[in-house]
Amino acid sequence: MSRVQLALNVSDIDSAVDFYTNLFGVTAHKRRPGYANFEVVDPPLKLVLFETKDRVPGVEGALNHIGVEVEDTQEVGARDAELSAVFADLRREPGVVCCHATQEKFWLSDPDGVEWEVYAITDDAPDGLDLQGQDPCCA
Repeated sequence: MSRVQLALNVSDIDSAVDFYTNLFGVTAHKRRPGYANFEVVDPPLKLVLFETKDRVPGVEGALNHIGVEVEDTQEVGARDAELSAVFADLRREPGVVCCHATQEKFWLSDPDGVEWEVYAITDDAPDGLDLQGQDPCCA
């Protein structure tokens, strides 16, 4: 199963978690200081929230990035091969710890510079990760 990931910058993680819990009717799948994610079944969505202290109200600055979560690393590889035939600027990050999980991923940007990631989670709770909000990609 693939699903779209939407990563948003929020000014107050607790208020945002409350809002999205009510909006989608699901509790956060993962909570860390300054970070939360939701696995929404209907519509199929991975919603990721990053607390950003300089976030101002409104649409501007809300988008962190967009992604596509795929089932496994084989699908990451297949999509990498397919898209690298079309786009020369793929940025690969194999085995990276990001968003409090180990992931196999690559990135590309749309014509306006919006970043998209294609990724699979290989370990949802890797040992040794600083759970005090010090995940290197979430900083």
